Amino acid sequence: MKTMAKRIPAEMAKTRLEKVALQWLNREGADYEDGAKGAYKDLMEGGCASGIVSADPQLVYYVDTAKFYRQHHEEIDKMLEELCEDTGETPAKLFDRAGWDTSDPLARKGTNINLLAWFGFEEAAKRVMEHFCPEIA
Repeated sequence: MKTMAKRIPAEMAKTRLEKVALQWLNREGADYEDGAKGAYKDLMEGGCASGIVSADPQLVYYVDTAKFYRQHHEEIDKMLEELCEDTGETPAKLFDRAGWDTSDPLARKGTNINLLAWFGFEEAAKRVMEHFCPEIA
């Protein structure tokens, strides 16, 4: 049942990638009683790997995640660099459980590009929610 769900105002997105995540959260949030918050909770529960991000952007198939990564690689790489600096970990260590391919340390192949696209989208959604609803993010 669709309700008049609470939408995230556009000014909550500070970057191009955050704008993509915000649009997805608002669109998907239309199907939740608590709006974008519900969509965000589901995204964080299963991650992009669950297939939840399946339309605009579509982050299910390698061809789509590779395209998404190419479009947003500068922002995603900056997020990854910040995370590595904050944690003192390498990408291989951060994404080990997700299946990081250690033979591709520069993330030039499918598996690692896929993981970085998912990471970038999830991190952008998290940042939007931190601006909009800090208690949930």
